[in-house]
Amino acid sequence: MGLLRQFRQVWAIDFEFSAPDGERPTPVCLVAREYFSNRLVRLFADDMRDQPPFPNDEDVLIVAYFSSAEIGCYLALGWDLPKRILDLWVEQRARTNGRVARCGLLDTLEFYGLDSIAGIQKIEMRELAMRGGSYTPSERRALLDYCQSDVDSLVRLLPAMLPKIDLPRALLRGRYMAAVARMEWCGIPIDTATLDLFRRNWDAIKGRLIREIDRDFGVFDGHTFKQALFARWLAERHIPWPRTPIGRLALDGDTFRQQARKHPQVAPLRELRHSLSEMALEKLSVGSDGRNRCLLSPFGSRTGRNQPSNNRFIFGPSVWLRGLIKPPPERALAYVDWAQQELGVAAALSGDTSLMNAYASGDPYLAFAKEAGGVPRGATKESHPAERNLFKVCALATQYGMQEHGLAQSLGVQTAMARNLLQAHRETYRKFWEWSQEQVDCAMLTGQIQTVFGWPLLTTDDSNPRSLGNFPVQGSGGEMLRLACSMLTEAGIWVCAPVHDAVLVEAPSSEIEDVVRQTQAIMAEASRIVLAGFELASDAEIIRWPARYMDETRGRVMWDRVLTLASSEDEQRTDWPTDSDKLAHPNGQFVPPVQSY
Repeated sequence: MGLLRQFRQVWAIDFEFSAPDGERPTPVCLVAREYFSNRLVRLFADDMRDQPPFPNDEDVLIVAYFSSAEIGCYLALGWDLPKRILDLWVEQRARTNGRVARCGLLDTLEFYGLDSIAGIQKIEMRELAMRGGSYTPSERRALLDYCQSDVDSLVRLLPAMLPKIDLPRALLRGRYMAAVARMEWCGIPIDTATLDLFRRNWDAIKGRLIREIDRDFGVFDGHTFKQALFARWLAERHIPWPRTPIGRLALDGDTFRQQARKHPQVAPLRELRHSLSEMALEKLSVGSDGRNRCLLSPFGSRTGRNQPSNNRFIFGPSVWLRGLIKPPPERALAYVDWAQQELGVAAALSGDTSLMNAYASGDPYLAFAKEAGGVPRGATKESHPAERNLFKVCALATQYGMQEHGLAQSLGVQTAMARNLLQAHRETYRKFWEWSQEQVDCAMLTGQIQTVFGWPLLTTDDSNPRSLGNFPVQGSGGEMLRLACSMLTEAGIWVCAPVHDAVLVEAPSSEIEDVVRQTQAIMAEASRIVLAGFELASDAEIIRWPARYMDETRGRVMWDRVLTLASSEDEQRTDWPTDSDKLAHPNGQFVPPVQSY
């Protein structure tokens, strides 16, 4: 308990709230218990005031389980956010990452041998809270009692978990959970009129979409993709394609993505397959204010990165669908991402000066080609694009532990060439390779590997050495993004979403350049903190209303095709009984309210 004595008060808290898909939370009730004094607070929403019923100072610790939900309720109530947050869900994820998958409150109580309420009762109470609206006196008591049971569980969990908690780093993770709540509160502005257009006509246009795109391929029989027809198409165009261990064409999403990059003529087919198999437009989570909101699932992956639902999050489905992202009138968005983040992280963590210099050159892939003797010293991206691409794919492949056979398939070259490329990388960046092997060896010997801020991965007998070798880079990239998001949201910047190695920010059109400069400065600072002074550059793309977000390379053609088909289908519809239906047209734009937090 000595760790807690630095705090004047320690409050375990839990809210019950209603939050339909895409909507901000509406608090229903709050229960809080102070750890040292055992003081108990039970409040229903209509009893809550302008500020929390407990202190909100630097020396007060708030303990919660998946605290972004609680902080979302703070935002809904207009309360100042806690200064110190300890999230026991995050800490249980850290304690068991790599070995235990389930970290619900009941699972964690069982992990520590503590009793809990029955799971069925928990589900019933959650459904009651989610119902919203008015409650009878007995329902109010039941909800408060249920909420209190979770708070009392936190009070019992805290001393059981505390000996294994690295408190300074745990508070840093709690700080990020507050940033998650702010980002979920903001949401991503969506062109709801066009989304409605797509939803109304998606089933009708699937067949037309297949027929239109398949004219160049001839690989579909009706709505069914035929592997034999695709094999023939590849053979006629002399396009090499990876195969499975039993000799069949590899048709998974990763293979199609890699092949589409090397062979652009494959890209329309890849987008079509992805759209047909994984697109669930009705599941995209959009609130009544026209904003895409879903659980960002912080710390959801083994590397600690966010893992939101691919169906509910606008950045999850096919790239072309991101055209639905559109700022409201007089507002602007900016997509700000670190340049070659993973390569820069690998250079800094390994201390490989040659790799650092390659990153600092602005084109690390061409720098690699020059150092390896693959192109002349005076070569440029324009003069040697094919050679640069070979060395780029090789450089990226090394970060994932790809071997010569996999690299050969990715490049469509002989195994000997892939072997030579990998050998060139090992000789050019010797220190990086030595460091990478040391990470794997240490992980296998000690049973775990962790990032600079302590996010761990526990190893098992069947841990994949390639995943272990990649963990420090991916994990540190996640730490960098979490720190940047914390700093950005605390600076009052409207962060709509984190996206792997980037953030989507929003501001009035007249202020967007200043916000981008501030965002890039904070991201540079976050990189220096995580990488011991080594700074990563960033790029920014600004989207002003009435423009929409669009990946011109990978998304524009498919977007235009689907929009044309959907609009054509819509013109033939006869079920337009009301004026409100007629307003749901791609030329219309729902304007969501803009609030500050």
